[in-house]
Amino acid sequence: MRKAALRSRLAQVQLVLIAAVSFSPACIRAADGDQQIGQLHTCKLANKRQIEDCFLGYRTWGTLNAQQSNAVLFPTWFSGNSANIANFVGADKMIDPTKFFLIAVDALGDGVSSSPSNSSDQHGTHFPAFTIADMVNAEYRLATEVLHLKHLHAVMGISMGGMQIFEWMVRYPAFMDVAIPIVGSPRLTSYDLLLWQAEVEAAQDDPMFQGGNYGERPKLPLVEFIHTMNLSTPAHYARTVSRDGYEQEQQGYYTKGILPFDANDWVAQLGAMIHHDVANEGSMEPAAKKVKAKVLIVVAAQDHMVNPHPALDFAPLVHAQTLVLESDCGHRAVGCESARVFPAVKAFLEGQ
Repeated sequence: MRKAALRSRLAQVQLVLIAAVSFSPACIRAADGDQQIGQLHTCKLANKRQIEDCFLGYRTWGTLNAQQSNAVLFPTWFSGNSANIANFVGADKMIDPTKFFLIAVDALGDGVSSSPSNSSDQHGTHFPAFTIADMVNAEYRLATEVLHLKHLHAVMGISMGGMQIFEWMVRYPAFMDVAIPIVGSPRLTSYDLLLWQAEVEAAQDDPMFQGGNYGERPKLPLVEFIHTMNLSTPAHYARTVSRDGYEQEQQGYYTKGILPFDANDWVAQLGAMIHHDVANEGSMEPAAKKVKAKVLIVVAAQDHMVNPHPALDFAPLVHAQTLVLESDCGHRAVGCESARVFPAVKAFLEGQ
């Protein structure tokens, strides 16, 4: 009788423990679009340094299916964050959350994930330099160690996010079925290097930057001038911004600057792009031979911010489909030509 009573008591305890685990806050799925944090603890970098207390921000939309075959990972663009990616989620947009489990990831250095601005142990100039490859390695760890995924249906990204997708398809070729880099590049051209280095120099030469050891965030108006000048084309800017509008915009550079994006974060992500090259300064052919995913490459023909030619040169090497945007919107063509981009990307994701 005692043994029977003991077994009954143990069974009751097990039921209580199962119920506690099942209804613990950690097991409750976050609502669509809620900010979440994935702890990676230490991130080892390509330069042999490491990020202490390393973490990535992310948001999810939709539900992972029983086969875990519908996950789509979407890292952020330069100076963007995962909240911005909500603009591409919807049945009539790029990613339908009724069909896919979308994971929007804050790339390293965006002020949400581990960054110079939010690190307690490696704050500001003490934060180690990182690369696009380091971003992707951290995102792979988020997918496998935090979300416990063994495979992704797709990886996709815009601009610096597109650069990460080229790195993803070469670095982890068997981990996804589909890759969609949008206005990104597998490596930078001399003009890309000229642009990004000009922004670095403009930031570092600003008296308010103080070698990165500033108290109040600097406005960096010259960086804003350079960046805005290259976001679209001369024709698009002249058509869409009047002379009076330009004067108001110019004053905004001095009063608002790149806020709320931190200047050290800005420079750190610039450095990551400057050193981006999926072939590590070698031939593109060996890098391309690693790719296993089905690829759609979207470029803007008149892009002044990320030159489209390396992506177009890479496309035939990986048997990619291409979508070339021809408007004078330049790097902003994804928004200007969303009526073309959204259905094309959506159809490719869905295998249509």
